[in-house]
Amino acid sequence: MIRIGLVGCGSMGRTHAYAVANLPFFYRDLPFSARVTAVCAGSLEHARAAAQTYGLGCAVTEAELLASPEIDVIDVCTPNVLHYETIRRALAAGKHVYCEKPLCVTEAEAFAAAREAAARGVTAGVVFNNRFLLPVMRAKALIDAGRLGRILSFRGAYFHSSAADPSRPAGWKQDRTVCGGGVLFDLGAHILDLIAWLCGPFAAVSGVGQIAYPTRTGRDGQPWQTNAEEAFYLTGRLASGAVGTVTCGKIFCGTNDDLSFEIYGSGGALRFSLMDPNFLEFYDASAPVTGFTRIECCNRYAAPGGVFPGAKAPIGWLRGHVGSMYAFLDAVHRGVPASPSFADGAHVQAVMEAAYRSTESGRMEEVHSLG
Repeated sequence: MIRIGLVGCGSMGRTHAYAVANLPFFYRDLPFSARVTAVCAGSLEHARAAAQTYGLGCAVTEAELLASPEIDVIDVCTPNVLHYETIRRALAAGKHVYCEKPLCVTEAEAFAAAREAAARGVTAGVVFNNRFLLPVMRAKALIDAGRLGRILSFRGAYFHSSAADPSRPAGWKQDRTVCGGGVLFDLGAHILDLIAWLCGPFAAVSGVGQIAYPTRTGRDGQPWQTNAEEAFYLTGRLASGAVGTVTCGKIFCGTNDDLSFEIYGSGGALRFSLMDPNFLEFYDASAPVTGFTRIECCNRYAAPGGVFPGAKAPIGWLRGHVGSMYAFLDAVHRGVPASPSFADGAHVQAVMEAAYRSTESGRMEEVHSLG
C-alpha cells in the first residue's frame, strides 16, 4: 500500500484523488495499491469538507501530514508560490513527492528541489500529464525509432479563451504574486515539456509576453491591474540545433483546451491536436504516396493499459492524469526515478525564466542547465 497525503484540494487535488482511486479500473494486476489517506488545505474546514466529500481519509495540518510515519507520498496541488517550501519540507521528512507543474516559481528553487530530491534518493515527479496521452506516446515512439530523421523545426501551441472576456474577474492564475508568473507558467509549461520530451532539451529562447486587458475586476470586486501575461510568444533553439516556436495564451476566442504541436524532420513530420485526441498525423517522406496519414490511437495502450474503458473507446483528457499518477506510483513501488522528474520540471522552469529574461533584454537568452 502506497499511502498518499494530499496538499491542496482544489480542482487539481480532486483530479489527483480521482486518478488514485481509479487506477485498478485502468490497469490490470497492479503490483501495488494506493490511496489518499489524509488531506490538508488552506483551512481545516476546507480539508474536512474535501475528505468527507471525496473519501480522502482524515483532514490534518501540513505539519501533521509531514510528521506522520503513515504517509509515503506528498502530493502537492497548491498554488505555485507555495510549491517550493512544501517540497523542501516533504523531502526533509523523507517523503516521496508528486508535484503539480510548474515545479517552482524560480529556476533557483527548481534546481534546488531537483538536487535535494536526488541527494535524498526519494522518488520525485512533476505532473506533465500530457505525456501520457496515447497519440503523444505514439509520437515519442516514432521519433525514437528514427522515423522523422533529424528534427529540424517544431511548433507548439496551447490556447484557452478563459481570459478573452475583459469583464470576467481575474483569478489567482492571473496574479503573479500567487502564480509566480503568467500563462507561460500555467499553459506554457505543458507545451514546453512536450517539445523538450519529444525533440530534446532547449538551448536558448527568446520571447515576448502580452497583457491584452490591463484592467480587470479583482477577486475583491474592485478594479485590478493585471500583473501577469495573458499570452506568451516564444522562439526556441534546441540543443540539437532545431528551431521553432511555442505560443500559449488565454485570450484566444473560440478555443477550449487547444493544445497542439507540429514536428518536422528530415525524414518525416508529425501533427497532433488535443481537440482531436484520438489521432496522430504522420508524414513519411520515404513513402511512395505523399500526404499525412491519420493514425488511430484511441485507448490502444500497451500492457498493462487498455483494459478500461477498452481499446476502441475514444481518449479523454482525464486519461493523461491517470497515466501520470500510475507512472509516478509505479516508480515509488519499484524504487526508481520518476519520469517526468524534478529535473524535467527544473529544465522547463529554466526555459521559462530564460524567456522572461528575453522579454527584458530583447535578445535570445541561453537556457541554464541543472548541472
